[in-house]
Amino acid sequence: MNAKRLQHILMFVTCLVVLLAVAARRDGKLLGHALSSDNRQQVKATTATPLQQLQDGTYVINTTLLGKDILGYGGPVPLEIYMKEGKIQKVNALRNSESEDFFAEASSLLTRWNGKTPKEALTMKVDGVSGATYSSRAIIANMRLGLQYADKNASQPSVWEKMGLSWKYAAGLIVVLMGAILPLFFRNKRYRTLQLILNVIVLGFWSGTFISYSLITGYLANGVNLWTSLIPLIMLITAFIYPFFGKKNYYCNNICPCGSMQDLAGKLTHRKWKMSQQTVKRLTLFRQLLWACLMAMMLVGVGFSWMDYELFAAFILQSASWVVLALAVVFFILAIFVPRPYCRFICPTGTLFKLAEGKK
Repeated sequence: MNAKRLQHILMFVTCLVVLLAVAARRDGKLLGHALSSDNRQQVKATTATPLQQLQDGTYVINTTLLGKDILGYGGPVPLEIYMKEGKIQKVNALRNSESEDFFAEASSLLTRWNGKTPKEALTMKVDGVSGATYSSRAIIANMRLGLQYADKNASQPSVWEKMGLSWKYAAGLIVVLMGAILPLFFRNKRYRTLQLILNVIVLGFWSGTFISYSLITGYLANGVNLWTSLIPLIMLITAFIYPFFGKKNYYCNNICPCGSMQDLAGKLTHRKWKMSQQTVKRLTLFRQLLWACLMAMMLVGVGFSWMDYELFAAFILQSASWVVLALAVVFFILAIFVPRPYCRFICPTGTLFKLAEGKK
């Protein structure tokens, strides 16, 4: 084993250990397993009885245990379903790790089942909220499990329902597979432009699927649901596994919607701003120091909210904050004159990929 390969492996393991520590610090668990006795007792307290009856005759179904394997973007999304006289009265979302802005969009689903019987609710076709795809899928799946628990005769969801298969999901899967496979064998400027456009439109604006610190941390803390996370898992493979076979920076160059958007912006003009090597070195050092500061903050248990402000969130227009949208506009304009300014000089997730590859 040569020195570069050994360095790559050591840096990958180091990054993984640091990410596991961040996940444990934020959520108090790893791969869905609580780490402290307090967390375990809290889980037992909330999951001991999926069904309870209140004094007024209302039945409350708690999906914390039933839907423990159903993950949104940041982790499990448990619900309480209140039923009285055979009909759903209301649905409350319990504590979760979803981004507040995105989950606010998804929460609009919670009233869709009010007034329905379990059988009626199970036959309803409820579409996810485009601005919060993963959170809304998790809400719908938790409702299904809770209602199935209330109605023992309900049919089990099919494989396609577990995957949340839709035209949006199918299109995203096709585009990410194209990006993961075709550039390995086929190099053509026209095809690359097409792939960049598809990455931005399908993976970015339509399905809102990309790798971010929030997604990685959520997976390490809560585990991964294969059915609903197939597209992000393919992305993670291209980001972390491909480099072991010589395909460095593969995800960023071929799949990432944010990188693709900047590449397309760069095609608008051939006139570029010339930066000195000293300026590039200073900006690169700034990116590295920024990453180190953000990681240090999380390791001591503060500052996790910065993950909601990564530029990727701008693709989800309905849920993105004005700060993220404003930054996205600024970096899009800069990308017309400077190749990939966000990727090269800011992106914490991209810095993680570089470090995991043994690069700076």
